[in-house]
Order: sequence, then C-alpha cells, then structure tokens
Amino acid sequence: MKRRTLLQLGLGAGLASALPMQLWAAPAATASPETPRLLVVFLRGAYDAANLLVPTSSSFYYESRPNIAIAKTAALPLDGDWGLAPALADSIHPLWLKSQAVFVPFAGTNDTSRSHFETQDHIELGQPDDVAGGNRDFRSGFMNRLAGVLGSGSRLEAMAFTDQVPLILRGKLPVANQALRDLGKPAINAAQAQTIAGMYAGTRLAGTVSGGFEVRDEVTRSMSAEAGEMEAASRNAIAAKGFALEARRVARLMRDRVTLGFIDVGGWDTHVGEGGATGQLATKLGELGKGLALFADEMGPQWNNTVVVVVSEFGRTFRENGNRGTDHGHGSAYWVLGGGVKGGRIAGEQVAVNASTLFQNRDYPVLNEYRSLLGGLFRRMYGLNDAQLAAVFPGASARDIGLV
Repeated sequence: MKRRTLLQLGLGAGLASALPMQLWAAPAATASPETPRLLVVFLRGAYDAANLLVPTSSSFYYESRPNIAIAKTAALPLDGDWGLAPALADSIHPLWLKSQAVFVPFAGTNDTSRSHFETQDHIELGQPDDVAGGNRDFRSGFMNRLAGVLGSGSRLEAMAFTDQVPLILRGKLPVANQALRDLGKPAINAAQAQTIAGMYAGTRLAGTVSGGFEVRDEVTRSMSAEAGEMEAASRNAIAAKGFALEARRVARLMRDRVTLGFIDVGGWDTHVGEGGATGQLATKLGELGKGLALFADEMGPQWNNTVVVVVSEFGRTFRENGNRGTDHGHGSAYWVLGGGVKGGRIAGEQVAVNASTLFQNRDYPVLNEYRSLLGGLFRRMYGLNDAQLAAVFPGASARDIGLV
C-alpha cells in the first residue's frame, strides 16, 4: 500500500477516537411526563465542601484557612450562618433564590478509610456499613436496586452517562451507558506512531517525525506524573468543563426518555493550590454550576418533576495544608436541585463549626448519613414503602428531611 493510504488509515483511526461523542440518536421511546426524573452527579476526587458552602459565621473557618478561605463579603449570603461560593453566582444561586436548591452539610458515609476508591465503592454499592469489604456484593449498586423496585419498561429507563456502567448501576437489571466523550487518549497511539515513524525512516523527515513523537510522549509522561493521584481518583470521569459542554444533551435524554441517570465528574482532589473565591476549585465549581444550570434550563417544564443530587465520596480537611490545599477528610455537603424541591434552605442535622465539633480534630463530622438521607428522599419521590426501601438500602432507616 502507498504511504498516503497508510497515513489515511492510521491517522483516520486515531483522529476518530479523539473526537467527542456524536452518536446521540433520537429516543426510540418516550417516558411518561409524570414519571419523576432522578440524576445523581458524583464528584470524584472529594471536593472541598467548606469552600462551596462557606460557614461565614465561624471565626474558626477563617483562622483555619488563612490563604484559601472565602471572605464573608465575597460569599453569596444564604442565611445567617452560611454563604455560597461566588463562582456559582450566575448558575446555582439563582436556583437557590427560586427555592430550587437545597444544601445538606455534614453529609456522607460512615466509612472512615479516607480512600477515594474504597469510599466511592462504599457509596455506590449502598450496602450496610458493617459489611466488610471482602463481603460486599460488587454486582449490586443501589441505583440498580432502585430501578428494580420501581420496575422496568416504557415508563422507566436507567442510563449511565459514563464510559462504562459504574458500580452504582450494576445489578440484575441491564443498564445502558452513553460515553460523553473520549478524553485523554492521543489521536495516534504508540503502535500507530511506530508504524508512521518507520515509514519515514531513511527520509529527510525521519528526524522530525520521530522527534515529534518523542516530545509528545515526554510531555504526556510529565503531565501524567503531575496529575497522577487526581486522575486516578477521578476514575476517568468527565471534567467539570466537559460536563458543562454536554449538559444540554444529557438533559434532552433525561427529558424524553431516561428517568434514572448517573454521571460522574472528576478532578476534585485539591491537595495543592486550591484557591479561595478564585482559583482552581472556584473554576471547577463555576463550570459544574454552569452545566447544572444549562441542564435545568434544557429540561423545560420537566424540571418541575426532576431531582438532581450532587454527592462526593468524602469532604476535605477543615484546616488548609502547607501547600495551600486540603487533604482527604470525612463529612461533605450534598446538593439537591430541582423545580419541585423545597429549596432556599440548609437542610439536615447541623452543628456549630468550631474546633470542638470537628471529627477526629480535622474534618466535618457526618451527621446526615447518605443512605438514610437518600432513603427519605426516595420515599417522598416515589412513595416507596419500608420493604422497598430495605431492598434499595438494606439495614438503613430512611430519614425524611423534607427535600421534596
């Protein structure tokens, strides 16, 4: 074959793999408008809840974060104790003002491993806290069990907007997944690069071609080493900016067909240079907020029948570290959004934010356990009885804090 043909085949295959997902076909069936929509957004990497939901009445917060605290004058006031990160001024704050956003601080799991992977698995499986890791059923995620309780068919379709079906949706019922993008993969892989370099061997372009691939590989290795832990913790989840770009497409599927949806957003492991009102975390929050606002807008009237729950595996240390970042913590803050939520308030059990209330003298405590919290939400959304809730969250007691 001619060099041109080989290049077309090699480059074509590589470029095709690097293009964003385009195969968003029109739904084959439509879901009943009366069926509630639930979208779970998982922030992989453990975002810093204290710089999202700012404890503005706590002097301890400002003492603990001399470099990364969000000033009380910069935070968007929510009530006498809490403010919202200013990065969400044009996205989530308007939903708050319309009573379409609720925040639940001191939320999370009782898992204290502070391991991204163990805690992510723990939450997605939704199994009892006292089940040892070796005895967990990794074939049964709580959203799949929820789908089983609600029933399948034309009125219900579950989908993961991820590269693979995540643990949370694995189980007895088959669940589709739709990758939003193919990110982080080079347009030309190593084998293709070697083939192309070999074709140019002995020509005047040999040095240029092989040198270009070497530079690319060197840069890739450098970036991979620098971002190692963050990328691993993200488990190949889409970035916040990518979510903002795809949010309307997700909403169209949720509006017309999908009634149980899941998406994960990565990049929240802020050990170094987190920033405060501006900076690394603020940028990601701004992009996430923009995506959620676009999602709400695209849902149209169906937004009134939709609930979005934003969770993360755990929170961050309350005190900043020596790198002007935060480390793995415990309690987090969950977001609950939707046209029908009882919003404009901070919900759930709370305590004053000071040194004496920290968990192990370092983190937010977990006062609103996620299985109880979500169980209470599902009871209100779907009218589930005790037996059905026990099937979704075995051993948990549902706690209704009036989210919807």
